[in-house]
Amino acid sequence: MTDQNSLEKGARVQERAADSVGDDEAELARMGYKQELKRDLSLMQNFGISFSIISVITGIPSLFLYGLNTGGPAVMTWGFVVVAFFTMSVGLSMGEVCSAHPTSGGPYFWAAMLSEPANAAFASWVTGWFNLLGQVAVTAGISYGCANFISTLATFNTDFVPQPRITTGIYAGVLILQGLINTFGVHLLGYINNISIWWHAVGTTAVVISILAAAPKHQSAKFVFQTFIDNTGVDGVGWSDRASPAYVVVVGILMAQYTLTGFDGSAHMTEETRNAAMSGSIGIIMAIGCSAVLGWFLLLGLLFSIQDLDATISSPTGQPVAQIFLDTVGEKGAIVLMVIVIGAMFFCGTFSLTSNSRMMYAFARDGGIPGHKFFHRVSKQTQTPLRTVWLACTLSFILALPSLGSSVAFSAVTSIATIGLYISYGIPIALRVVYRRRFVRGPFHLGAFSYPVAIVACLWILFISIAFILPQANPVDSQTLNYTIVAVGIVLAYSMGFWILSARKWFTGPIKQIEEEGGVAGGSEDRASSTDVSQAIDEKRP
Repeated sequence: MTDQNSLEKGARVQERAADSVGDDEAELARMGYKQELKRDLSLMQNFGISFSIISVITGIPSLFLYGLNTGGPAVMTWGFVVVAFFTMSVGLSMGEVCSAHPTSGGPYFWAAMLSEPANAAFASWVTGWFNLLGQVAVTAGISYGCANFISTLATFNTDFVPQPRITTGIYAGVLILQGLINTFGVHLLGYINNISIWWHAVGTTAVVISILAAAPKHQSAKFVFQTFIDNTGVDGVGWSDRASPAYVVVVGILMAQYTLTGFDGSAHMTEETRNAAMSGSIGIIMAIGCSAVLGWFLLLGLLFSIQDLDATISSPTGQPVAQIFLDTVGEKGAIVLMVIVIGAMFFCGTFSLTSNSRMMYAFARDGGIPGHKFFHRVSKQTQTPLRTVWLACTLSFILALPSLGSSVAFSAVTSIATIGLYISYGIPIALRVVYRRRFVRGPFHLGAFSYPVAIVACLWILFISIAFILPQANPVDSQTLNYTIVAVGIVLAYSMGFWILSARKWFTGPIKQIEEEGGVAGGSEDRASSTDVSQAIDEKRP
């Protein structure tokens, strides 16, 4: 009898799951798309994607030296709190829009849906290119940070001295391995995702407890919460002298804002998530909230455990976090903690690449990138967009190449990631404010708070978009140039120029795939491949 009850219960669970998937496919069809990707992610796995991409144990250690030099402990500590608050406003507004339009296209699809029809294609085009820039840059920043920490670990008890060319070679190896996992181990991504969630949560907690418990002494609360440092001057004259301390505070919050970036991963995975209209939104908000709490916990643990500030900043390892590990738990313990950090960075980069490839696939499906006929194809064996996986790897590698000849290139990459992604977040939120009567909310919504929260989000994104293109080191020369403005300018010039010269004649925004295929197939109900859509797009091109 018990076995019979268990079988009946299992059958009911499977039936509910099937109904949920059916509802998700119907919602996707309403937006004009067919179910081509495999939909088997749960809410927790969707959350895990964004949680792993945000990865506080990646962002904070990667820019810890930048934070110490650009404002010091006070700006790092309180800046993280302020940034977390405003980032949550962005996440809440994004979650509301994601609930109404749960598709892999994410921000660029939302921009088209929230615009006036006459401007929809242009809004979608610009948003898509900024999102693509941010996606590529965040993958580059994460995986290059992983390569940096691998190089640092190699210095422990050896004569190895990290060189930019060697670190770049390690970086290439990290990207290739992450690409291979997304190619051949895609059926394992769900399991890897579960491991990643626990690795980040338990690993971060273990790191903090270990260094606090083993530290010979601890810094005072005054040091952690009130100490301001300006080491932005290459020649000794920092921006607080040349401009003002407020300038240092503004550029110093980059560490916090870069760390709390990448939560659109939940939106890009909605076509692979069950109950997408709720799961994607909740995944975004949970990822920001959990990361904010865990990140502040990690940041305080590291700052309280600093033994010698000057020695930590000028550490021969090149990484203050590695020096804190060595000073608190010794070399053997530091190796264990470094492996925890490197593992988290690798997981983070792997899922950033997953999200990146889904965005590129969706944009290619709608004809938004050159070579879209080649890149929009989905592997029949794995039901994943393998070609955009390797496109993302290639572009991420190219973006990090300036690190071979620039001392501030890594912080510039993180600025590019932050600005690119947040502008792509901000455009649909701003359109939702301007054309609020056009917005049809989904099951997740903020009610009366929707409009004011969206305005706060837009103002914050405007502020950081200006702040992070400012020079970070003084004086400005070829070695210290923040080339964020160059990269953002190139994407802006390309997207605008190409739009004026050509794209405006044929790019119509997100393609109604089902309608296009219906036209091609003469109304057949057969499930045609997305190649037919590509051909329909090409017919519109000159």
